[in-house]
Amino acid sequence: MNRYQQKLLSLLALEYNCSASDFLQKENILTESKIKEGRRRYSSEKYFFHMGTLGGNAVITADPVLHPFLKEFMKDRQGHWLFEFRNLLPLEKELNAYGQGLSGTFHMFLPSADVSPKRSYPVKWFFDEEIAPFYEDGRFTNALSSAYNPMRPDRVAVCAYDGDTIMGMAGCSEDTDGWMQLGIDVLPAYRSCGVGTYLVTLLKNKILSRGEIPFYGTSLSNYHSWNIALNCGFRPAWVEIGSQPLSSQ
Repeated sequence: MNRYQQKLLSLLALEYNCSASDFLQKENILTESKIKEGRRRYSSEKYFFHMGTLGGNAVITADPVLHPFLKEFMKDRQGHWLFEFRNLLPLEKELNAYGQGLSGTFHMFLPSADVSPKRSYPVKWFFDEEIAPFYEDGRFTNALSSAYNPMRPDRVAVCAYDGDTIMGMAGCSEDTDGWMQLGIDVLPAYRSCGVGTYLVTLLKNKILSRGEIPFYGTSLSNYHSWNIALNCGFRPAWVEIGSQPLSSQ
């Protein structure tokens, strides 16, 4: 078991309105979505549909209007297979009837191994309000939010430099108390030089030294991002998918 898995289960239990043990059951679980204090703060609205798995069963939280469909959707199916494209197609059609559509599938990582940087570049650290000048830069859309977000503020950023030129940046947002989501941007001229792995490793270790939990997310097909996560000592921990209004897609 990952050393952070129990804390992850407690967090997901809040977000999916279930018990922590529900993610370790054999059968799939369906709950009514609710907003609970302590969840990751991605929206002020409750989930219309959200589904997660740790690789076994699936836990789904959703508006009650979807429950009749979802009971059939998950019936007699292994939870992790519900994330396959052929199963998501009818789910997308059902969501469309309510003006919703599926978001991307997020593959999430937690730290598993202690890793020390294998390369070294000059770096500078930025904390809290020191990050603000970078919002106008536009080059660091993965490392930072597009603007200061009080719901999930950017807390720490670290930049690697080639003289006075920024090579790349790793940053983290505090998505809920003590949970820091990492992101990385490496400028085109400096890619494939180990800059991303170096910065993410530095930032991961900094967060751990502060007594907080770093986590990392990427899409199914972004293997460059996957390799950075793995090289920095992260390991796959859970997968989730949700919905959003069609008007915002």
